[in-house]
Amino acid sequence: MKKTLRLLSILLILSLLLGSATVASAAPKKPFFTLTILHNNDGESRLINAGDGPLADFGGVARFATVVDNLRAQALNSDRKVGVILLSSGDNFLAGPQFNASLTKGAPYYDTIAMSLIGYDASAIGNHEFDFGPDVLAEFIGGFNGTTPFVSANLDFSAEPNLQALVDDGVIVKSHILKQEGQLIGIVGATTPLLPAISSPRGVTVDPDYVTAIQTEVDALTAQKVKIIIVISHLQNVNEDLALAPMLSGVDVMIAGGGDELLANPGNLLVPGDVLNPNLPYPLYATGADGAEVPVVTTAGDYKYVGRLVTNFDKDGQVISVDSISGPVRVAGGTNPDAVLPDPDVQVQVVAPVQAYVAGLAANVIATSEVPLEGRRAPGFAPWKPTSGNLMADALLWQANQLAGDFGVAPADVGIQNGGGIRNNSLIPAGPITELNTFQIAAFTNFVSIVHNIPPAQFKEIMENAVSKAPQADGRFAQIAGFTLVYNTSGTAQVVDNAGNVLTPGTRVVEIRLDNGTYIVQSGAVVPCAPSVNISTNDFSARGGDQYPFRGVPFTTLGVTYQQALFNYIVDALNGLISAADYPAGGEGRIIVVP
Repeated sequence: MKKTLRLLSILLILSLLLGSATVASAAPKKPFFTLTILHNNDGESRLINAGDGPLADFGGVARFATVVDNLRAQALNSDRKVGVILLSSGDNFLAGPQFNASLTKGAPYYDTIAMSLIGYDASAIGNHEFDFGPDVLAEFIGGFNGTTPFVSANLDFSAEPNLQALVDDGVIVKSHILKQEGQLIGIVGATTPLLPAISSPRGVTVDPDYVTAIQTEVDALTAQKVKIIIVISHLQNVNEDLALAPMLSGVDVMIAGGGDELLANPGNLLVPGDVLNPNLPYPLYATGADGAEVPVVTTAGDYKYVGRLVTNFDKDGQVISVDSISGPVRVAGGTNPDAVLPDPDVQVQVVAPVQAYVAGLAANVIATSEVPLEGRRAPGFAPWKPTSGNLMADALLWQANQLAGDFGVAPADVGIQNGGGIRNNSLIPAGPITELNTFQIAAFTNFVSIVHNIPPAQFKEIMENAVSKAPQADGRFAQIAGFTLVYNTSGTAQVVDNAGNVLTPGTRVVEIRLDNGTYIVQSGAVVPCAPSVNISTNDFSARGGDQYPFRGVPFTTLGVTYQQALFNYIVDALNGLISAADYPAGGEGRIIVVP
């Protein structure tokens, strides 16, 4: 019996020892190199702060600069072998009153000055960088004087001389190599294939096969003995990157842009109005084609957060862990517990002059509105904006017909404003309306245009595109003037390509009736002998933006931006009064949705 007990004791001790050995062998590897990746995306010229009211004490590029400096210092205060880099995933500037300050000033733009002072190691190229055309982008990038590389593996700039010159100088590149503590770090960029449909790249072409374009650069970097590779992309949302990861090999980290998603963990301080989503932790993970687990991150935009990904690597450049300190770091001021002071150089050189410019616009009251002007784009809001949308569409139609005779063209019958061109992303309350409000609503340099003689069948196709994503909020949803639209969401959604070719005909448009009583569509069918129409719109839409199927039909641009049209319409046509009778909060039945 004693021998049996002794034997059992020996076996128990051996099992414990073996178990301990197993646990020890499974212990995490000791990091060879720790890289802190600071990142943001979609700054979109929110240089002063994150917004009005409670948001005034958050964001702001000068406070953002201070947070970046603090996080750099924390990362480098270590007895490990460490490095720290700062990356942007694009949409660094955006049309609006703050960027208009830059356009008025000239290069270098305020956004360029801010980013240069902060010290970005590389930036992706987003779609909004092309909103003013390639020449403005060239001025924006040129203002960095070569200190920051802009990376995109799937863009071709050869037809745009000013941008191609930056390619030739090695400022715009497909990939870039950074060096930290002797470690080579490869940065590969990519830009959304939707670029021609949602911005104004002119001669810049985009390779839709960005998977191959990225992998080619990754393989080239690997051949140069680069062990750590980061993809910074602007593919429009983080889900695109999660879907991309399984198609790539050799990628260690992915940083997404364009979606404005907030990835965060319990305990992270959030900006007022932002809500923790348990399904969007920081970081997300995807499995690469090589079996590697790839951390995928992004941040909410407007300089509200600095993303901080603290990544531990082994000697082979493989990610072995992500530090628990990783997550979004809020940019706060005022009396908040995490408040920081603005960086004095950024404050003086950027924020103060932009504030002064915007204050001048805000001081110029041009009208009174009896109704709030809805422009919010937050999830859950309908794509149709019955006050600001109707107002903007009316302004396009009115301004086009004021100028048509001067340009020797026939007047417009209808007006169409793409919803994505209404940019204030806020509810402007009833009361005084300022010149600043017109810039907030109509932020781009899009010009009022008339597209001539659109056949009724093509007009239906244009409106099928407009409602093809409903009820999802999408920039193509049309704000209209001069006609009534009836549509349903149960019909087939139209599918078009970037050239406006209809791949799947839509069956959602039920009725189109002009304000003079003429029907273009009834019961879902084009009416026999229905007339062609002249459409007032903006030149972005006329050129096929948002996949509007104009298909290269000639149009006349009338030399006035849609912001100027809105300003003129409010002042001259409405005599400074936006009345509840003309623009009721619920709309006056221009767009009707039926089951």
